[in-house]
Amino acid sequence: MAVQALSQAALPLLLLLSSLTFLDAASISKRAIPAGWAYQGCFVDNVNGRILGNTQPASQTLTHESCIAACIRAGFRGAGMEYANECFCGNSIINGGKLAAADTECNCGDVTDIAAAGATIRPESECATTCSGDPNYVCGGGNRLSYYTWTGASLTNWAKPTGNAAGSYNYLIGGVVIPLMAQHGVNGKITFVEKYGTGPPNSTGSYELDVTQVNNLARAWRPLHVKTDVFCSAGLILPDKVGRQINVGGWSGDSTFGVRLYWPDGSPGVPGVRDWQENKNEVALQAGRWYPSAMIMSNGSILVVGGENGSNGAPVPSIEVLPKPAGGSTLLTQDWLLRTDPYNLYPFLAVMPSGGIFVQYYNEARILDPVTFATIKLLPNVPGSVIYPTASGRTYPFQGTAVLFPQRPPYASADFTVLICGGSNPGPAIALDNCVTIQPDTANPQWVIERMPSRRVMPCISALPDGTYLILNGAKQGTAGFGLATQPNLNAILYDPSKPVNSRYSILANTIVSRLYHSESILLPDGRVLVSGSDPQDGVNPQEYRVETFSPPYLLSGAARPSFTITNKDWSYGQNVAITITAGNAANIRVSLLGAESSTHGNSMGQRTIFPAVSCAGNTCTITAPPNNRVCPPGWFQVFVLDGGTPSVSTWVRIGGDPAKLGNWPNTPTFSLPGL
Repeated sequence: MAVQALSQAALPLLLLLSSLTFLDAASISKRAIPAGWAYQGCFVDNVNGRILGNTQPASQTLTHESCIAACIRAGFRGAGMEYANECFCGNSIINGGKLAAADTECNCGDVTDIAAAGATIRPESECATTCSGDPNYVCGGGNRLSYYTWTGASLTNWAKPTGNAAGSYNYLIGGVVIPLMAQHGVNGKITFVEKYGTGPPNSTGSYELDVTQVNNLARAWRPLHVKTDVFCSAGLILPDKVGRQINVGGWSGDSTFGVRLYWPDGSPGVPGVRDWQENKNEVALQAGRWYPSAMIMSNGSILVVGGENGSNGAPVPSIEVLPKPAGGSTLLTQDWLLRTDPYNLYPFLAVMPSGGIFVQYYNEARILDPVTFATIKLLPNVPGSVIYPTASGRTYPFQGTAVLFPQRPPYASADFTVLICGGSNPGPAIALDNCVTIQPDTANPQWVIERMPSRRVMPCISALPDGTYLILNGAKQGTAGFGLATQPNLNAILYDPSKPVNSRYSILANTIVSRLYHSESILLPDGRVLVSGSDPQDGVNPQEYRVETFSPPYLLSGAARPSFTITNKDWSYGQNVAITITAGNAANIRVSLLGAESSTHGNSMGQRTIFPAVSCAGNTCTITAPPNNRVCPPGWFQVFVLDGGTPSVSTWVRIGGDPAKLGNWPNTPTFSLPGL
């Protein structure tokens, strides 16, 4: 593995080595060191046991590069070689020196942490053994380790803007609901649903918020009604012509089979009259599910994945498709869901430009065939933290958060990138301090780690119209669930994928409101992010009714907003769509499309960011819609026009129609149908 590739992997590795063949003292002073690495000294090993606790398969052609590469793949920051063909990995000096008081004190790889551990530097003459696979390198000695560290570009190059450049949290309105899910309706309003028994006894289980009416509490909130408990269900906005919202699964009994539909009506300032519709006897899931995920497939059908059989029940290791096709069950058992239960709940799902379905669950990931749902590609395991590299997970109950990088023409499959941030682990439940990315359609996909400014479990992430991502909410310690997390993380972080690896984070403003289990974030049409919820039930932090907004820096720069008008709001793939720029510099215009999403448990179901091709002549601009249903599954998108980095207010459009004819489903007495 090339040194350049190691630096791109964003791991501040330490190299601890020993071997058998010896060099004389003169050769020691001339030892070859790979570019970007610095020798730190000769350290004692194996006095009280091996320093590095993970053993890799022995190799007769072992080199520095091959051992380091193996440890990177396994998620470790330490690598060591000895006895010519043995490679060991680890995250800290665990024997052979005085340990830190606790694992959480060690960032495991930083020079200061190794020194603080009390490891002893020995004379250079004691590290004179050559490496079996490369005689140009010294690999320690008998019970002696040669210690190297990375001295290249900083791996924690975080921006720290101040003032308006740091964005701001603002109180929006006092709530009437403690939501576990937030969905942005195509009617311009926010739908919340809550766990039964969370709010006051007279709670209706769901409410709709009109953000334009926040100065009038009675007009801002409209009660909606659900019949069964939506606790830890899944949600989507459908690609039918009215953008109905669907909610599936739930906590126990009939609710786990629940299929609930809401046709959003009204408009900002104008109350709607419709409500949730549900009837288990007419339409239901084929398997009861608690903590499932859902996704609109490229053919417009609804894929429902995983879950458990009610509260802490047996796993439901299957997937199913809605609407249920005529002729029988679509339940398909997936062994990987059974094997990784209970750590795979609310898996992250995405349609890939190549046509496959990306799935990330616990610490694993794979690509499924969109027709048979067989696995067509296994991806490397997801690395965890420097303290718990392999057992750490990214999905509930370890709950990180995930999004897709922006997609741009020519929409190459190899450019498709998944970003996952935060998580935790069994046992010590130390929240993860990193984000990971992967391009699953490349020939040899590998995860790239980028350390975050702070640890975070139960985070939320919101895609912003300028192609950046806002990470917020969560805790620094614990796992998802009631009373299982401490140390609320009050800081917001901006992640910018256009910047180099290790330089993508900006540390933004803080809030005073703890947002823990059952918190959400969702993008508003004006470019702010609505932040809601928190139901920790920990006796310390309150159940949270307050609703906030976060104003990203682009809204506080003082730059004037662009504006536009559009007539065509129902796009076909590849269609050229005209818009008129009514404010802003058309020569400087970009357009972004942000998918309608449901935010719950760090999972933004439906999230997708696309920057389509756009050209302008005068004030008339032409947008070329995405080319197909793999780049852009059918659905509703917010269209933003950007002048530089400043976004307009968005307009909703539908792309790709309703190929699964969801507008005619379910054709039963209880449900209202918008048609095709």
